[in-house]
Amino acid sequence: MLEVSPNLAKMHTLKEQFRQIFDTTKSWGDSITQLLDWMYDARSYFPKSLGTMVRWFGEIVGYFDGRTTSGVVEGINNKLKLIKRLGYGFRNFSNFRLRSLLNWHFSINSP
Repeated sequence: MLEVSPNLAKMHTLKEQFRQIFDTTKSWGDSITQLLDWMYDARSYFPKSLGTMVRWFGEIVGYFDGRTTSGVVEGINNKLKLIKRLGYGFRNFSNFRLRSLLNWHFSINSP
């Protein structure tokens, strides 16, 4: 497919370069420089994504300080929202709290 569509090939290359920036750069300055260079190269291929990256640039660059993300917290928030949607009609907060706490201690799929 990459041979048939040069645009798709370029987009795939840019995606791999983006991943490599986060996997291999060691210093904060080098990573920002590489990220800005990548953004310049990707501006015509990923315009909406770049808009988001510009708005959240400080947070994205913050990854390079300690190499940590907020993925765990985002996952917990997503799970709580799902419980809230599934439990539409909980009569009080205690029932929601109980359902949430049980969800982290017992898996629905466990034997």
